[in-house]
Amino acid sequence: MASIKDVAAAAGVSVATVSRVLNEHPSVSADARQRVMAAVQDLGYRPNAVARSLRTDQTRTLGLVISDVLNPYFTELARAVEEEARALGYSVIIGNADERPDLQDHHVRTLLDRRIDGLLVSPTDGGSPLMLDAVRAGTPMVFVDRWIPGVQVPVVRADGREAVRDLVAHLCRIGHRRLAIIAGPAATTTGSERVDAFRDAMAEHGLPLPDAYIGQGDFQAGSGRRVTEGFLDLPEPPEVIFAADNLMALGALDAVRARGLRVPDDIALAAFDDIPWFVHTDPPVTAIAQPTGELGRAAVRALVDRIEGRPPASVTFTARLVVRRSCGEAAPSSSPVQRSTS
Repeated sequence: MASIKDVAAAAGVSVATVSRVLNEHPSVSADARQRVMAAVQDLGYRPNAVARSLRTDQTRTLGLVISDVLNPYFTELARAVEEEARALGYSVIIGNADERPDLQDHHVRTLLDRRIDGLLVSPTDGGSPLMLDAVRAGTPMVFVDRWIPGVQVPVVRADGREAVRDLVAHLCRIGHRRLAIIAGPAATTTGSERVDAFRDAMAEHGLPLPDAYIGQGDFQAGSGRRVTEGFLDLPEPPEVIFAADNLMALGALDAVRARGLRVPDDIALAAFDDIPWFVHTDPPVTAIAQPTGELGRAAVRALVDRIEGRPPASVTFTARLVVRRSCGEAAPSSSPVQRSTS
């Protein structure tokens, strides 16, 4: 197996230059960078980020890799993580995966190289070899919101199945029968769990869920617009669109308004992941709320327990339905979700 010294020799540069190139340091010339990367490819060199992360000293620093920093849910989660970590004497370095597995692994590798004491991750998919290597190497890690099935890592999450069941029951009570869903990526646990919960709830009420009423999204607004346009073009469009996250719901709202239609008069809309904006839309959006601040704080406590030699525990919170007026409700029956400030 090639070493970093082999790469340096092949590229005609120092080991320090190779290290700077691999860590994307801006001080390296374009020519040296090109020679190093060519040598890396020719030799099949793979930096062992996991081995470099093993240490006996502590940096009092945690890494947090979130799926999308532009998603208000993850923004609030990161805020809670940073506050709790600071209260426990730790700093946090944040990496934004932008729902891309390659960026996720880039941030994981970089954080391990920075000698962090532990890692919080909301995985973008279920099969990152680098993350599995880190777990096997003993890197303290906690999954937050999402997880990788079968990997023995504590998970801090909210169970949304009962809230989805409550939503479907609520929609049936006010007379809706044709319900569609914009699902998240099937490779994520939250994506598959929410569509399964929706399908099960529909079956409990004897309602069909045709394939045409299941749209594949990616937890970002553009997919919400695209899937909603497809729903609206159907010979028999759905009466309700349930978006499995807040950004896809905003995209769905854009698509409905672009057609000159109104929510809920022409089509109803509900969302998973309540955000402060939803109370200010017209109409306010009925949504499923997760205890985001509690999730972030509990995840930090579990990770610090692991770092400091105490047995960490998985924690499951409960999501809840917040009824407003986007599905044809006469009036809101629950107060808006307040953003956590503690």
